[in-house]
Amino acid sequence: MATNLVSYEMQFLTPDMVGRIAGALGLSRSDAQSGVSAVVPALLAAFSGLADKPGGAQSLVNAVKQQSGLPDNFAAMIGGSNQSSFIERGSSLLTSLLGSHDQSALTGVVARFTGLGQNKASSLAGTLTPVVMGLIGRQIGARGVDVGSLTSLLASQQEHIAQALPAGMGEVLDRTGLSTGLESLRAATGPAAAQAGRGTTAATDQFRQYPSSTTRPAVTTGDRTPHDATSTFGIPNWAYWALSLIVLGGLLWYLLGKPQQEQVTQQPAPPAQSQSVVVGGVDVKNMLGYSLSDLRTSLQSVTDVESAKAALPKLEAAKTQIDKVSSLVGQLSPDQRKTIAEEVVTPAMPMINRLSDKVLEIPGVSDVLRPTIDPVKTKLADLSGQPSTVGVGR
Repeated sequence: MATNLVSYEMQFLTPDMVGRIAGALGLSRSDAQSGVSAVVPALLAAFSGLADKPGGAQSLVNAVKQQSGLPDNFAAMIGGSNQSSFIERGSSLLTSLLGSHDQSALTGVVARFTGLGQNKASSLAGTLTPVVMGLIGRQIGARGVDVGSLTSLLASQQEHIAQALPAGMGEVLDRTGLSTGLESLRAATGPAAAQAGRGTTAATDQFRQYPSSTTRPAVTTGDRTPHDATSTFGIPNWAYWALSLIVLGGLLWYLLGKPQQEQVTQQPAPPAQSQSVVVGGVDVKNMLGYSLSDLRTSLQSVTDVESAKAALPKLEAAKTQIDKVSSLVGQLSPDQRKTIAEEVVTPAMPMINRLSDKVLEIPGVSDVLRPTIDPVKTKLADLSGQPSTVGVGR
């Protein structure tokens, strides 16, 4: 079984497939690519959330079985004369699974994070729903699709789904109830860290409930002995509590008794309010911020040629969004351009330059990623108002 369901789905959706989808929906190829890169993990996130609800997993099993042969015929369907009915059937399938309210919420989130309108986002989700379903069935394969195999697959893919979503989308999906915990998974360093965090939380909770070793419950039998009332050194337990109260009282006196002026001067200054930069109904500042976050995450995942190939669709989607922002620069005022440069691009450039230089030094990776990375760095240099260093010292 492939270890990354999102990559498996995205590899199926080749540039030729994306071009067909763009033509069918009246989108530019770049908008279609960025939309596909957001819709696929968003659908998987919604399906994972549905699988946790009563009866949801069985509904997904039935839908996956119905779409088992679709991937083999998708190219013909999306380019054929019946493509409109195909898209409508996909939209109806998604609505039947999620309900009209959640289906609308999902496409609304996609529209917000991709810059597509609600109608285009809805059509794209309808187009991809049968494909995602069919590929889930193909991924499970010979074991057969049932509740156990489906829920096991989706549960194993949570971190991949979280990482594939545009930055911030997991949090919004969580708030709508379509998924659970994806944004926290995206921020986690990995399963080991998550396990360590759970252990630390459990230990902390126990400590809070039982502050000292002398007050934690123990499994004992019979009557209490005189040793129970004293510490190892024979000092009464109440003495420790009294000492603790004295120390705590002194600390409170120190903190609360300080002059008011000193407390005020130590308060951090409130952060400056960040202004949105909206052009044609698109918040280009947020779009660029999300794209740079995805760019960093994708570059950090590259360790060899295979991981570079897996990261390429995400990098291309980020490039598409950055190209879109670059195309809108002519409509920005000087102050808006300054905001984009100083608040978004310039702070991100040092990290992106370091990461890109590092991955391009890995044997074989340059051939895979340089055609995407170099144009991105050139566009970012233009947006920051700084000279490009692409090709320098190569």
